[in-house]
Amino acid sequence: MTSPPSPLASPSPCPPPPPSLPSSPTLSSPAPSSLPLPPALPPTGEVMILALGRKKQRLLIALSILPNLFLAFLLSSDPLLTLAPPFCCRLPRLSPAPQVTNASVRTGKGDGDLAQCKHMFVNGTQSCVKDCDAGYDYNVTEGLTNNIVTEWDLVCSQYWLVPVEEVCFILGTLTGCLGLGYTADRLGRRKSLLVSLMLAVVFGVLVCVSPSPPVFITMRFCLAAASAGVFLTLYVTRLELCDPSLRLLATMMSGLTVFAGELLLLAVALGCGSWRGLLGTGAAPLSLFLCYGIPGVFPESPRWLLLSERTGDMNSFSDRSERQRDDDSFSELDTETSSSPGRPHLSFPELLHSRNIWKNLCVLGFTSFISHGISHCYSSFRGDVRGFTPSFYWTYLLSVCAGGGAWLLLWATVDRFGRRGILLLAMTLTGLASLILLGLMDYLSESAMTVFSIMGLFSSQAAASLSILFTAEVMPTIIRGSGVGAVMALGCVGRLSSPLMNLRNHYGYFLHHVVYSSLALLAVLSILLLPESKRKPLPQTLADGEQYRRPPLVRRRRDNVPLLATPNPET
Repeated sequence: MTSPPSPLASPSPCPPPPPSLPSSPTLSSPAPSSLPLPPALPPTGEVMILALGRKKQRLLIALSILPNLFLAFLLSSDPLLTLAPPFCCRLPRLSPAPQVTNASVRTGKGDGDLAQCKHMFVNGTQSCVKDCDAGYDYNVTEGLTNNIVTEWDLVCSQYWLVPVEEVCFILGTLTGCLGLGYTADRLGRRKSLLVSLMLAVVFGVLVCVSPSPPVFITMRFCLAAASAGVFLTLYVTRLELCDPSLRLLATMMSGLTVFAGELLLLAVALGCGSWRGLLGTGAAPLSLFLCYGIPGVFPESPRWLLLSERTGDMNSFSDRSERQRDDDSFSELDTETSSSPGRPHLSFPELLHSRNIWKNLCVLGFTSFISHGISHCYSSFRGDVRGFTPSFYWTYLLSVCAGGGAWLLLWATVDRFGRRGILLLAMTLTGLASLILLGLMDYLSESAMTVFSIMGLFSSQAAASLSILFTAEVMPTIIRGSGVGAVMALGCVGRLSSPLMNLRNHYGYFLHHVVYSSLALLAVLSILLLPESKRKPLPQTLADGEQYRRPPLVRRRRDNVPLLATPNPET
């Protein structure tokens, strides 16, 4: 009995084989080679990936990883651009030194018409001088010798522009994740990638020539949106190019490439010294990746093609995949499909009733929000509680190395113990480190506080990275770009707490940390609602996404807890 044809596969052009004849001693069966061979399998995502061949598949994965080295320059440069060094007010040559109560005044010789430079330290804190019309001098010892703070004097009365720039940059990243993630689902991964790359190059040039802070903030918003679109589209495309055994390895290599880019960013900053040169170093190489638009260089995602309305192209691909598995098969498909664009059909009423998909998206988005938001608490805990201000290099390298170490930990454990188990462990460690720091901060030594801060920073970054990978594996292909973009956008909402706290001069920090700690414990409970996706094929349609259900809490026994129960998908 033959199985019914797949709804995604078109009818086979080959005629059905003739009915078998009853065995007879006088009749001989026809030779097998004389019969037309029907397709062995309907075209599926795994079949199309296998048709690429291992060499072509790994080449495309490498091409999707390489741009991350330069995207790190654009997405991670904000701490260097907004670092405020110690400053002093320049005074005219014959100006008398003002009398300041409970303050110490330091003077030094200047150049030209400026003979004095006054530092004011009231109660040990650097203070601002009123009516400093002559400008400021900066004692730059860390980071860039010239950033937006030193070039436009964004200190004292103009300091509010620095948190505004940081907020606008994060909002730009949020906008790019939502907008270009949806574009990748509707127009295709390849078109979304090329549009994002082109916008990133254009706005990268405009940022480098910005003449004033308002123009710079506007262009940085647009550059952040375009760069986030490039990162998101490459992330989704890379995952869809992998079979289950390669997904974690490819994602880990991508994360380590970002780690290398962040380390290289610091080296370039020390070398060039100018913020314009630093951003130009990141934006200029992205123009080389526009060659991905050449037909046959970087083809469309095969899983997205499977959902598009190209029945003729699917038939031709199925025939070629049976005949050959060489490198030319997929590039020919990409050349043919580029002339006949199509879009996957998405049923919005069915999406609204996909309760399991919405549950997974909400849980992972909540976990991403907590993980990104609480990271700032660990990196600045000692400064906000004990008044200790660590050096910029220590803070930057600690955050970057924690991200790289988190990827190594995920690579060693996630395929062995499962996505859900490691995410649960990471969020548990995040909550425990936060509770210990808050409850025992009066009894902890400096070294113990540093250890728990590093543990919390490490576990929170591991949870943030795993939340995005988990989302990409459980969201169906038809909404994968939008789903991953939504989870990354919620992570950006969590990151907004850092510049908002700086704008308020860290007022209310303790309550801020307590709220995030409480939400982290709530996230531990919500992770139990998630399914397990290790070594499973990526879902294609909404019906496939509904099948990713939570495993029972106890082996060999099905639980009937109402909150945790998930109904079977409708057939």
